[in-house]
Amino acid sequence: MADVPSDAPEHCPGTSSDQAGKSSACQGCPNQNICASGAAKAPDPAIEEIRQKLTTVKHKILVLSGKGGVGKSTFSAHLSHALASDDSKEVALLDVDICGPSIPKIMGLEGEQVHQSGSGWSPVYVEDNLAVMSIGFLLSSPDDAVIWRGPKKNGMIKQFLRDVDWGEVDYLIVDTPPGTSDEHLSIVQYLSGAGIDGAVIITTPQVLGSPLLLHFAATITHEKKSSSQQKQFWEVSLQDVRKEIRFCKKVKIPIIGVIENMSGFVCPKCKNTSQIFPPTTGGAQRMCEELNLPLLGSVPLDPRIGRSCDEGKSFLTEVPDSPAAVAYQNIVQKIRDYCSSHTTSDNPV
Repeated sequence: MADVPSDAPEHCPGTSSDQAGKSSACQGCPNQNICASGAAKAPDPAIEEIRQKLTTVKHKILVLSGKGGVGKSTFSAHLSHALASDDSKEVALLDVDICGPSIPKIMGLEGEQVHQSGSGWSPVYVEDNLAVMSIGFLLSSPDDAVIWRGPKKNGMIKQFLRDVDWGEVDYLIVDTPPGTSDEHLSIVQYLSGAGIDGAVIITTPQVLGSPLLLHFAATITHEKKSSSQQKQFWEVSLQDVRKEIRFCKKVKIPIIGVIENMSGFVCPKCKNTSQIFPPTTGGAQRMCEELNLPLLGSVPLDPRIGRSCDEGKSFLTEVPDSPAAVAYQNIVQKIRDYCSSHTTSDNPV
């Protein structure tokens, strides 16, 4: 929970709970007397500090996904690259996937370190107008495991927002972990004063997680799945996306739109399109129509995207004329249009 102090015991009820300072878990906690007095229920002063710190950031966008492995970090990275392709814009990418920071590798920044200055932490720059911050820069090795409980992760996110010297920024892209967990609650709480323009939700046409591998194996061996099996796989994906949408609505984050990733495969040589994950209930477009959400676009599979990420390069500059790159650019333009017609003050959290 976002209202659990970093030095709290394991089963802390949270400072906003009626049981704060009174439950058995509170015995021996250094915050017990403060919580019991009710003083801890006051708003976290960091919220106002972050609001002031981010007054120089025009637009704040969250990138969300119901499950891992759908290309969320890949999209966050390429959204940042695309926005920064306009030299007149300053872009920042914040990786709050504390336990699985992949942004340093995708952005070609592995081995880089964060430096402290008089005005706070200095982010790492890919280009003169593209800054990145991730816990990956604070680890001694990319193989180091971050084994933290929620309160410590929340404290790190607070530091990222309050102590990083972002400077004048047009777009702050926040790459989040999959699902709806501590990190999501923290980012929403700490940005409640500064405001969030909206969230972009990443999904796939049909299957997620382990069914993805099964379906892919069946596809390449030409094994046919029954319509009921395909519909079951799709329902798994749809359920995950619905949870993410409900989360956004519950915490009052506007949804900029949905992106359907891995939407067909365009052969780089023959240019023919194959539906590796054929939607059986209308895909993301049908879902968006049912839920009255914008479908920002569909990005086809392209093996060169993965290669670019492994090499820390921008796929958009490596293969700018590919169908996937064109799809990315169209989606990014819609996000630009959304931001130009909204201000953060329109969307207080």
